[in-house]
Amino acid sequence: MPDPWLADISIDAVLARSLIEAQFLEFAPARVEPFSEGWDNAAFLVNDTLVFRFPRRKVAVPLLQRESRQLPEIAKRLPVAVPAAEWIGAATEAYPHPFAGYRLLPGRTADRADIGDAARAGIAPVLGRFLAALHAIPVAEVEALGAIGDDIGRLDFAKRGPKDLERLAKLEAQGAVDAALAGKLRRVVEDWPSIAKAPRASLVHGDLYSRHLLVDGGALSGVIDWGDMHLNDPGIDLTIGFLFFPPASRGTFFTAYGEVSDATLRLARYRAVSHSIAVLPYALQTRDPALERETRKALAWAAR
Repeated sequence: MPDPWLADISIDAVLARSLIEAQFLEFAPARVEPFSEGWDNAAFLVNDTLVFRFPRRKVAVPLLQRESRQLPEIAKRLPVAVPAAEWIGAATEAYPHPFAGYRLLPGRTADRADIGDAARAGIAPVLGRFLAALHAIPVAEVEALGAIGDDIGRLDFAKRGPKDLERLAKLEAQGAVDAALAGKLRRVVEDWPSIAKAPRASLVHGDLYSRHLLVDGGALSGVIDWGDMHLNDPGIDLTIGFLFFPPASRGTFFTAYGEVSDATLRLARYRAVSHSIAVLPYALQTRDPALERETRKALAWAAR
């Protein structure tokens, strides 16, 4: 089975420039350079002030479309900046998919910023309040914008659990995770069936980790990449409490968020492990030391 992050859509700076100049004359002549690349999208910096994102996998096309439609309205309800699309590019013969343009938000992704524990402690209450605001948006409002439920079984342990244990065993066999840590992580995964519960429907970001947080001057400046936004249990997003915060500041994050049940905390910890053991092979294969460093921290914190 091919790695899930491999592209099946071709896009580079030359093609991106031609598409942008043809559809948005106000930006021509455009200075276009690669900006970032994730599993789903390739992003290009345009004229030093804009970011245009292009799907690099076909499965990401509807994600970008939903994000572009929903986020401009949702952004009005949130206390931290999010990238609401202002320019929507149409499919062409050269690139048969839509794409989207945004104003550049300040800061660097948190994995690249490599912030210390003191800065994380400062971010903890801000991010906690941000998620409280997101999860409080009435479901009926976001359903009217086209929000969907969980269509890939993020909380389906029968589907996810065996894959998680297989990934963990492979990482241990490769020496990427030591035996002591692997044992702790395995117990977290195996605990999931005992905490399975009917999800409480809230709008969630769906893929919140260090690469989707922007940090500027040690402070949280933005939350990006909303393609996985959907309706699900808030524990999906509260995973960030274990992914991004050491135990010393984790409590501050959850206090700022509000009341969280023990079952939701355990769900969030499991998701932190599940997410990190999927991201670590990607970081290793793509030779991304910043993401590898952050993911190793997340694994250690999720085990505590």
